[in-house]
Amino acid sequence: MDIKKDVQQQFGKNAASYVSSPIHKDGKDLLKMIEMAVINGQEELLDIATGGGHTANAFAPLVKKVTAVDLTEELLAAAESFITENGHQNVEFVQGDAEQLPITNESFDIVTCRIAPHHFPNVDLFIKEVYRVLKPGGQFLLDDNVVPEWKEYDQFYNTIEKIRDYSHFRAWKKSEWIQKLEDSGLEVFEWHRFEKTFQFESWCANMKLPELEKIHLTKFILESSDKIKDKFRILIQDEKIISFNGEAIILKALKRI
Repeated sequence: MDIKKDVQQQFGKNAASYVSSPIHKDGKDLLKMIEMAVINGQEELLDIATGGGHTANAFAPLVKKVTAVDLTEELLAAAESFITENGHQNVEFVQGDAEQLPITNESFDIVTCRIAPHHFPNVDLFIKEVYRVLKPGGQFLLDDNVVPEWKEYDQFYNTIEKIRDYSHFRAWKKSEWIQKLEDSGLEVFEWHRFEKTFQFESWCANMKLPELEKIHLTKFILESSDKIKDKFRILIQDEKIISFNGEAIILKALKRI
């Protein structure tokens, strides 16, 4: 699919940015994911769409083995370099599609996926794959950007993300994630909502957004309604966007059967 080629192109050229990105490497959400997991040290963990490898790196010292999967070769190489430099020797790197994993059935005790599903063109297939590769009793830890339930806010956030990053597909609502996971047979056990502050300049720079597109994006945000500006805490100084707030969830679901 073209969207998957877009993902590979976009992340391939920005691989180094994702390893060093503060939102990806410094997020307190990683600590929350670890806190939510039940771990005894003997687990095999699959990290889907590993990106810069931050989640795989965080869990590597806590479990027996980590398999880090990503669609993009350049990201896998960057993640492997990052994780190896941190001294972890129990991580395997595999190129693969989140919607068609090269993994046998019921292979993993824990599956993680962090700040990635908004790039997946068919998130339902991804969820089916998570269910398939989890062992009975296995844990799924999801961490991703979401949109508010109200349609206008949903459309605004997904529009600015798409302008900034053409590989963005859709950030889902909290209610949509819960329904999709439970429809798949997974049981939602615990979830937390948290806010994320995006610094506009670095947010654009992470995707190497061309100047003309950045001007278009700035204009779109500046011309948004006061209601939207209030909702997303958009900070504007001298007609320049400084920052705005988004939201994300960390969710734990179990394969009971």
